[in-house]
Amino acid sequence: MKVVSFYRFIQIDSPDIIRGRAQVLCEKEGLLGTILIAEEGVNGTLAGSSESVRNVFNWLNDTLAVAEPIDGRWTEAEEAPFRRMRVKVKKEIVTLGRPDVRPDKLTGTHVDAKEWNALIADPNTLIIDTRNQYEYEVGTFEKAIDPKTDSFREFPDYAERLAADNTDRPVAMFCTGGIRCEKATALMLELGFDDVYQLNGGILKYLEDVDDADSRWEGECFVFDTRVAVDRDRAEGGYVQCHACRRPLSTQDLNSPDYREGIACPKCVTTLDDERAERLEERRKQIQLARERGERHSGAK
Repeated sequence: MKVVSFYRFIQIDSPDIIRGRAQVLCEKEGLLGTILIAEEGVNGTLAGSSESVRNVFNWLNDTLAVAEPIDGRWTEAEEAPFRRMRVKVKKEIVTLGRPDVRPDKLTGTHVDAKEWNALIADPNTLIIDTRNQYEYEVGTFEKAIDPKTDSFREFPDYAERLAADNTDRPVAMFCTGGIRCEKATALMLELGFDDVYQLNGGILKYLEDVDDADSRWEGECFVFDTRVAVDRDRAEGGYVQCHACRRPLSTQDLNSPDYREGIACPKCVTTLDDERAERLEERRKQIQLARERGERHSGAK
């Protein structure tokens, strides 16, 4: 089956009406996944047949009267990575905490992989990773700045501090698939930066388009699915995920005395209380029993 991720910033006047109709259509088409709808646009990931996904895209294109047809990043999967279909209304389709920042009105200049390499080679360019710190630690671009955020909501505070002294410098911004830096570049322009650029299609598109010899990417790329991270060939990488804090774990982390499978890791062990440890231990046991019976536990990843 196909797994397709997509987004579009566009004014939506009646998100609740769109939500209900989208839910009915997706269920009729036999799709699984999640779609978020807000006044600022739509963001989602769908799993199912190519024809069914196209039918939803065609409906969205007609309903939202988009100038350029919605499409997404298409990948193959042997089975659906989702168990149900959910369409939800949110304040933002990517949570910056600033629903007033509207990339459909103003956003940074999109650059492709070749232009990106030239842009970040300029020593005057500020290369900003708009992702969370734990994503940065898995892999990033050469000389990229880590804003040290634990969620995208923290990015505006970082951007305001940066704007105090650097608005005259060009800014190159990137994220996994493009949606976060789309909104982050709009914020930077609002804060007074003049030359703001974003990597078109994000890191995943860059890894797809650029040969290893020309790549400026270092490490792996964290992804929000069961693979945890992917390498330069977009194959499953060398990280697993902590079931307690959801952070990616390297081989070094797994060999740490602070790592307890399904319970804690070196990144969260100091925050673990006895009650939570008991719950996680019971969950770990249930997952193990399900595996021994050849079943999939509802909490397993």
